[in-house]
Amino acid sequence: MSALYFYLFISILHPVLSFYWKIFPKLGRKSWEGLIPGYNYCILFKATNQPWWWGLLFIFPGVHLYMMFIANIGLVRKFGGWDLQSTLLGLFFPYPILYKVAFTDEMEISEPTKWDNLDDLEKRKQGDHAILFVSLPILGHALAFIFGFLRSKKSKKIRKTIIKEAYDAVIFAMIAASVIRTYVTEPYQIPTGSMEKTMLVGDFLFVNKLSYGTRVAMTPLSFPIFHNTIPYLNVDSYLEWEKIGYVRLPGWTDVERNDVVVFNFPSGDTAIFDPRVPDGYMGHDYHGKKRHDAFMAYCKVKWGAGKSINYEDYELNHRSSYEKQAQTSYENEYGLKYRPVDKRENYIKRCVAIPGDVYEMRDKELYINGELAFIPKQRQWRYNINTKNKLLNISTTEQNVHTYPDGSKIQIGKLAPEDMLFVYQNFKDNPDYWIVENSVASGSNAIMEQNLKGFLTKEILVQAQNLWGAENISPVIAKKEEARDSMNMYSGYLSSFPNDLQYDWTKDNMGPFTVPAKGESVEINKKTIPLYRRIITAYEGHKLEEKEDGIYIDGEKVDSYTFAMDYYFMVGDNRDNSTDSRFWGFVPEDHIVGKAKIIWFSKDPIASAFGESSIRWDRVFKWIE
Repeated sequence: MSALYFYLFISILHPVLSFYWKIFPKLGRKSWEGLIPGYNYCILFKATNQPWWWGLLFIFPGVHLYMMFIANIGLVRKFGGWDLQSTLLGLFFPYPILYKVAFTDEMEISEPTKWDNLDDLEKRKQGDHAILFVSLPILGHALAFIFGFLRSKKSKKIRKTIIKEAYDAVIFAMIAASVIRTYVTEPYQIPTGSMEKTMLVGDFLFVNKLSYGTRVAMTPLSFPIFHNTIPYLNVDSYLEWEKIGYVRLPGWTDVERNDVVVFNFPSGDTAIFDPRVPDGYMGHDYHGKKRHDAFMAYCKVKWGAGKSINYEDYELNHRSSYEKQAQTSYENEYGLKYRPVDKRENYIKRCVAIPGDVYEMRDKELYINGELAFIPKQRQWRYNINTKNKLLNISTTEQNVHTYPDGSKIQIGKLAPEDMLFVYQNFKDNPDYWIVENSVASGSNAIMEQNLKGFLTKEILVQAQNLWGAENISPVIAKKEEARDSMNMYSGYLSSFPNDLQYDWTKDNMGPFTVPAKGESVEINKKTIPLYRRIITAYEGHKLEEKEDGIYIDGEKVDSYTFAMDYYFMVGDNRDNSTDSRFWGFVPEDHIVGKAKIIWFSKDPIASAFGESSIRWDRVFKWIE
């Protein structure tokens, strides 16, 4: 349903179908006032003892639905419809009851609730339960129960204050949350280390949606305080009955190179809904998982028959069937879930390339348009560290607490010494993640020797070189010539963009290629189609067929394609621990949520385990660079 159609319905057809032109005279207004779009709602709210300016909120898609429900309920109750049946009709299908108001004498204007009259309170009790429950599922019902309990315990004066003001507060909170969260700003918590050390796990951000222009709600039928899933119930927080095409209001600036941007996960259109995992696998790359699992199933068959793996044979003759088997398995065991664009998981990365830029990664160093790109101050790389001259003697007597040579401790969970993943806190103010490659147990201790892998910033790299010697430290780099060897169970089959056997790119050596720009055309053939396949099908909605005699789009053979949107390339500052565009490709402009501006709060998720304050005061109200 288009935005224009829905606004015509709300502004013109709904007042006509609700018989405003007949009801308004009963409210002491003129008939014609009921038919003037916008103005009629302001009059209606005022006549039903609610703020008149609520009528102005109809200009916000998504919010307009709440306002329509509130207008309908207010009108039904103005004419005595306090009971549960009338309330439900007012919420979900008001036209029959409004017909009775307009053309019969069965319903008349009622007196306001007398809050010291128990009969009046009982009359509206079930209806209030229904409204609160619809406004806030579960919590709304709990509030209604609490209000009802307080009624019987408090004086009449307090009873009025509790019930009436709390009821109004819940409704207004829903309206305010809808407007602010959808159109102005939204809180966001950093869940992973992909942007360390620029942003840390436990940082709480405000995302400015006005900077790039507010994206009009594409799936407006939703509860504004939940992104896509209602917690504990594990059900969608939105309905897809109404959909609005991509529309973005004017902003202060365009997405600029090196901005830290929040966006909807492009590969999140399809997700495996595994109930064992909170919210399923919604933040996972379904397409990458299917590609990997299908290849591993093929490998097991080959290995079982004592045969070697042939990538070309798999691509040409087996990949399609194995991926269908993997998809069927997901559907049968868990189910697959499709998410509309604005309800896909929120990701945060740095925009390293904007439309028209030429992107290239050479041995981890990023080049944009042939020049070395901006290097974030706290960028991290992964390094191999040969520690044979300085063994690390780490106590494992307490299974989940480890003590290091400098006396620092860290809680890591119950892991065996020979398979230890832990945080090495050699530099007290700079905890870093480490993976021990080789270890041997010696009594109650694990002696870590030969090789560590550490994620280091430039500053910590210098300290590490002083500790172990620069000659013993080298970055971990995935070379292009290693791309074929990386197609295994650890890194995934064709894990690097564009996920095609024709390209030997890795996350550390990729490109060059040009980031697509709106209105620009590119040559389309068997060599280039892997770069643009997902743009054409998933993001711009065309039917793509790859035949022996060429490429067909919407049934027509083509040799070029013109992009309908701008695209961006997003990469995490912690490049060796980040799932980003290097794996799933371009980010379309309609997925852009907003610009990360400020860290308003920060909490260390592990500090409290050692009795230390978990609040990172030095990061509170810190601007993001």
